Amino acid sequence: MVQAYHAVPVSVEHEDPDDRRGAEHEGSALLGGKASTVGLAKEREGRATLTSSVSNLANTVIGSGMLTFPRAFASAGIIPGMLTCLFSGAVGAFGLYLLSACARKAPHRRASFFTVATLTFPRAAVFFDAAIAIKCFGVSISYLIIIKSLIPNVIASLYHDLTSPDTNPPEWALSGRLWISLLMVVLVPLSFLRRLDSLRHTSYIALFSCAYLVVIVIVCHFYPLKGMIPPGEIHLIKFTPSFISTFPIQVFAFTCAQNLFPIFNEINNNSQKRMNIVIGTAIGSATITYEVIAVFGYITFGSHVTANIIEMYPSSSLFIAIGQLAIATLVLFSYPLQVHPCRNCLDKVFNFDAASDKVEDDDVGDEHGSGDMTPLKHSVLTTAVVAGGFTIAYFVDNLEMVLSFVGATGSTTISFILPGLFYWKLTKDDPNKNKLLNLGALALACYGFLILVFCLSFNIYHIVYPVAGTGLD
Repeated sequence: MVQAYHAVPVSVEHEDPDDRRGAEHEGSALLGGKASTVGLAKEREGRATLTSSVSNLANTVIGSGMLTFPRAFASAGIIPGMLTCLFSGAVGAFGLYLLSACARKAPHRRASFFTVATLTFPRAAVFFDAAIAIKCFGVSISYLIIIKSLIPNVIASLYHDLTSPDTNPPEWALSGRLWISLLMVVLVPLSFLRRLDSLRHTSYIALFSCAYLVVIVIVCHFYPLKGMIPPGEIHLIKFTPSFISTFPIQVFAFTCAQNLFPIFNEINNNSQKRMNIVIGTAIGSATITYEVIAVFGYITFGSHVTANIIEMYPSSSLFIAIGQLAIATLVLFSYPLQVHPCRNCLDKVFNFDAASDKVEDDDVGDEHGSGDMTPLKHSVLTTAVVAGGFTIAYFVDNLEMVLSFVGATGSTTISFILPGLFYWKLTKDDPNKNKLLNLGALALACYGFLILVFCLSFNIYHIVYPVAGTGLD
């Protein structure tokens, strides 16, 4: 078994961490805060609650990919679809468990992909962080592009529903570029927050938005709206060629490993039992959400279901228009959860030598560790990530092919390959290791490598032989 190094039990203060966060505490999360050595020492002990940790991890998991799950079920039938969803969730949870176990080998509450990689594959540590940074940066851009294309449709739907179908909104209100520019006023301050736990309130709102979509697919199945297309064929088991392209959707729908280490560092009690609760609750709730949306979406439209379930419902209904707004909100508040790990990984990439020396010569009593960026460096890196992503999203409408390659490499690396390799390397020489778990970790890495090769081959095939109308990312 993995032994805990520097992961000492944490005493919980009497006041509730969610209710008692003074102005200076929240201010320290922003750049305006003035950090002291004492403040850093307290933060090292973790202040995030179990609820906030679960919500942040669940919000990282659940994204716009859930809209494609009914289509994924249509490609194989209800029973295979449910089984592959459960399998993908279980594999994703296993990878998170291995990462949480590896985090105990890192210096006290300074776990990161870089620190664990330095203990296992030090020469490749900087490349791992670079891959994760690129992956998170690409996903953050995709969120902005989704917002740019979705908000004008939401505005049009709400305008028609609240006025009349014949009344069109002003032209400026239908500009996606204008909307992402305005929404950056909200996203920029959120992106500059230092601690992941500071995003807990936006995660609550995002998860509520997700719950609203679940309500839509259930209600509209039992009480169809006027204008909905009739269902096509519905099968319990029927594999189609499109299953090859929809299975990776389910695999990548559980990607959230990039924020596992910050949650481990910030939660007030990061024992393995508590981390198992966080992982199990987040992945479990995501699995249930995907299953419900997929099953009800599929049995409502059958073989006629498309790759975006929300577009199947008539937007002439205010009920659906609010649902579209909920999806936009979910994507909006998922954006900072990608900026946070991207910034942390870039910090290690641009400070590779110093960071590696710090890990090797770490002194637990020194609270000014490599995980604490200076305000200047924090500002520069955050500004670069946000400004770069915004610029690309402002001028580019579709990065589907580029992002498919980024996802195929980055998502499989951080979710399967690295968790498996890290745990296997850290425990292979331990005489007290769990042999079955050690082999399982190696099997997970091999599984991730196979998924990576398959997805890259699939993407290359579609470049050479483009197929129109798949509608699937």
